[in-house]
Amino acid sequence: MRPGPLNLITDVPGIALGNAEAPEYGTGTTVILPDRRAVAAADVRGGGPGTREISAIEADALNELADAVVLSGGSAWGLEAASGTMEWLRDAGRGLAVAGSLVPIVPSAILFDLPRRRDPSGAGEALPYRSLGRAAAAAAGPGAFALGTVGAGFGAATAGLKGGLGSASLVWEREGAAPLTVGAVVAVNALGSALIPGTKAFLAAPWEIGAEFGGIPMPPRAPRPTAIPSKRPVPGANTTIAAVATDAALTKPQARRLAIMAQDGLSRALHPAHTPFDGDTVFALSTGREPGTDAETLYILGTMAATCLSRAIARGVYEATAIDTLPAWRDL
Repeated sequence: MRPGPLNLITDVPGIALGNAEAPEYGTGTTVILPDRRAVAAADVRGGGPGTREISAIEADALNELADAVVLSGGSAWGLEAASGTMEWLRDAGRGLAVAGSLVPIVPSAILFDLPRRRDPSGAGEALPYRSLGRAAAAAAGPGAFALGTVGAGFGAATAGLKGGLGSASLVWEREGAAPLTVGAVVAVNALGSALIPGTKAFLAAPWEIGAEFGGIPMPPRAPRPTAIPSKRPVPGANTTIAAVATDAALTKPQARRLAIMAQDGLSRALHPAHTPFDGDTVFALSTGREPGTDAETLYILGTMAATCLSRAIARGVYEATAIDTLPAWRDL
């Protein structure tokens, strides 16, 4: 297997992505936009999630498809970014047709980045998130996009270091069949760290391809194997949110399994992960370009998704630039 030409989630045919930021608030939004309605599922493992429309894509829900996925800063205020994306989709004539009306289905998740700068929770503030959701959807394209301090990763932080937006992809060249692509995008805002405690090396180093996040060699053993790096635990003040996508045709239960397996990539790239203080959430999208998927193929796709998410997390921290008093990995 190899990364796609961009090493981004947009290597998956049919997937576009757009970012928008509100620097005055120190926050931003990322929209993952399939070119047509896609099979969607989600898996939530953190103890403090903030989500919208998760129930609409659960395995027993009547609905099977989503029009977009939104990742945003802003804590619960940021859930309003999905309303802006819904408006953009409505204006583009996209959504679920119900009784003569059009209702875009936009699952979303948020992370806590308040108050990075100006506080949107202040009385009388004109919240930026609806506008961010529209702007990120309008900016979505199938090509390259920036990583690090952009989109939903603009105000993100990890233990002692700036977090950020990361992405990665893998292409499986199958013998006698069309290749399949898996990609991941993630906004890294973890209570824990993406680094091996006491070093500059990334926990995801065993899965690094080339020098995509610096090529820093792993130590022969962790110098502080019992360390628990973290910010000061504050309920609801963290969270890593992600989406994985593939061009393989998946059912909704298969998409849920893809999201579950991708969570393994989160847990091996962040220490600790899935804490009571994080709202770790992973979405899965299937654009269905390639025919039906059997269990063996799903097993391989899930393994690819976990690897992509690990690499994307490391890339998000590696590519981040410092804002205000929050240092970046590059400042170490």
